[in-house]
Amino acid sequence: MTLSNISLEREPVQPSKVVDIDGAALSSRMSTQPNAAASGLFTIGGDLKINRLGFGAMRITGEGVWGDPKDPKEARAVLKRTIDLGINFIDTADSYGPETSELLIAEALHPYPKGLIVATKGGLTRPGPGVWEAVGRAPYLQQCVEMSLRRLKLDCIDLYQLHRFDEKTPMEETLGALKKLQEQGKIRHIGLSEVDVATIKKAQKHVTVVSVQNLYNIGDRKHEDVVDYCEKEKIGFIPWFPMAGGDLAKPGGVLDRAAKKHNATVSQLALAWLLHRSPVQLPIPGTSSVKHLEENTAAASLKLSESEWKEIETAAK
Repeated sequence: MTLSNISLEREPVQPSKVVDIDGAALSSRMSTQPNAAASGLFTIGGDLKINRLGFGAMRITGEGVWGDPKDPKEARAVLKRTIDLGINFIDTADSYGPETSELLIAEALHPYPKGLIVATKGGLTRPGPGVWEAVGRAPYLQQCVEMSLRRLKLDCIDLYQLHRFDEKTPMEETLGALKKLQEQGKIRHIGLSEVDVATIKKAQKHVTVVSVQNLYNIGDRKHEDVVDYCEKEKIGFIPWFPMAGGDLAKPGGVLDRAAKKHNATVSQLALAWLLHRSPVQLPIPGTSSVKHLEENTAAASLKLSESEWKEIETAAK
C-alpha cells in the first residue's frame, strides 16, 4: 500500500540550563516566556507524566520530509528551545528524513534531561520524497526498533507507535512483534496511528494501547468518535496536523474574530481549542523555526470563556 501525498502538519532568548523539566519545576519559570506547563498534565500509560502541549519533530527535515533541513543549525536550536519552553514530549519517527529527525534529536538533546519523553514511530518505509509505504512484518519492526534505539541513544523507547497497519501483514504478527520487544525491555508503551475505534478495540486484545495518533483538528473532525473513545479509556490522543482551521479560519470567521479579540493568531486558537476539547488531547505542533515554536507554545496559556468556546463549537458543527 503506497501512502503518497499524505497531508502532514505544518507550521532569541538564550535557553537556560535545564536538569528537570517536570510540571513542578516548570511552575517556577519566568512568566514572561511561553510555557508548555500551562497546557496541563497527562500521564501516558500510567507512568509517563508529560505537559499536554508537545512538539512534533517532522518539520526539522527537508522538503517532502526527506533529507536534511535547509537550516540544520536552526533545527538544533528549535530542539534545544523546546526544553526551555517546558516541552517534555517530543514526537518523531524513523521515516522522518528518513532517520534525520531522530539523529538531530539525539545530537541536540542527548544526554536527555530528566522527564523528557521522546516518542518515535515505525512501520513506514520511504522510497522517496513524499512517498510512504506501510510494512508491518515482524522482522522489519524488530529492525526499526533496534535502529531507532541506536539513533536516539536510548536503551528503551518510552512510547513506540505503529505508524500504520500493513494490509499485507496480519495484525497478530505486527502487534506480536511489538509485544515481544516490549517484553524484552526495548519499548515501554505501545501506541497506534491512523486507526478507527474498531481497530483500536481489536488491537487491545493483543497489546495495551496507550496512545492514538490520528489526523484531527477543529476543521477536520472525522475522528471525533476516536477522541471520545480515547477519553473514555484514558488513552492519549495525539492529533497531527493540529493547527488547520478550514473555513473557520477564514478572515472574518469565528476563529479569526476570537483570535483578534485575544491578541492571538488563528493557529494559536486552533491549538487552544484542542486542549479545551478533551483532557486526553496531546497536540504536537511542528516547526523548523524558533520564533514559530515560541508562538505555538504560547497557545498553552490562551484561555477563552465557556460562551466563547460554545460560539466556536456551534460554528464548527
